[in-house]
Amino acid sequence: MTSTTPPRKVPYDEFALFHENIAEYGLTVSAKPAVSRVTYTLEDGRTISALKWGSATPRLVLVHGSAQNAHTWDTVALALGEPLIAIDLSGHGHSSWRDDGDYTPRSLAHDIAPVVEQFAARAEVVCGMSLGGLTTLALAYQRPDLVNHLVMVDITPGVTPEKSKSITDFVNGPQSFASFDDLLARTIEHNPTRSEASLRRGILHNARQLDDLSWAWRYDRRSHPRREPGTSVAAGMWDMIERVHCPITLVRGGISPVVDDADVAELRRRRADATVHVVDGAGHSVQGDRPLELAAILREATTRSS
Repeated sequence: MTSTTPPRKVPYDEFALFHENIAEYGLTVSAKPAVSRVTYTLEDGRTISALKWGSATPRLVLVHGSAQNAHTWDTVALALGEPLIAIDLSGHGHSSWRDDGDYTPRSLAHDIAPVVEQFAARAEVVCGMSLGGLTTLALAYQRPDLVNHLVMVDITPGVTPEKSKSITDFVNGPQSFASFDDLLARTIEHNPTRSEASLRRGILHNARQLDDLSWAWRYDRRSHPRREPGTSVAAGMWDMIERVHCPITLVRGGISPVVDDADVAELRRRRADATVHVVDGAGHSVQGDRPLELAAILREATTRSS
């Protein structure tokens, strides 16, 4: 789709769109929640940015997937009404990019560990989606003191390039677009389970308008460490499932190709006590497709962990 509207500078206030989330899902909450952006400076000078919801000590930590950002959790956070922190992973959102391009779960876990320790060391639940789920698994393995209950959204160490192809095809598409309409058209094409309003919000949070009025994704698209063809970013992580001693909950999107029955069986073989939820009608991004259902699951997990 090519825009026929002359390009213009689009105003953007990251805290001015919550009324849209509220209206879309019929929430009875304030359109001006207590949410602020906080920043942590790592030892090498890079910064990790996050959204802190509420004024009390966070009860949950939320970590987004590849090519997303902390705002992917907005509707979930609004529905929960709990103090929490939603982190922008390195190379995403408002966090610094890594010069080495190493956005693997183990490296990302190392980056967010001091952030969790600073802002949410006593959180009852740490939840990660997709790459964020693998990152929080690595965090639970590296820093068990920071993860009391691990919730992994539509991801297991059984992910393969074949299972995630539809997602990576979108993520690895064009970096920039001549207009917002062009960017929206591609996003709609690759996200059939989401409303157009939701996708518009997502773009405003996850892309930026350049000086020439074109649009570019915020996430780092530079070269990443090479892996052997056909290998997964999760290689070797099944062993972590066995070695992590906190409760594990898997939330599976009912129509997502990323987690299959064999993955669930392997999870239960390695952790017989794992809890598994299937969210009907949700694709890979459960937090975007069925945020209220995911909020209910997280509320239950937080209650159990209290």
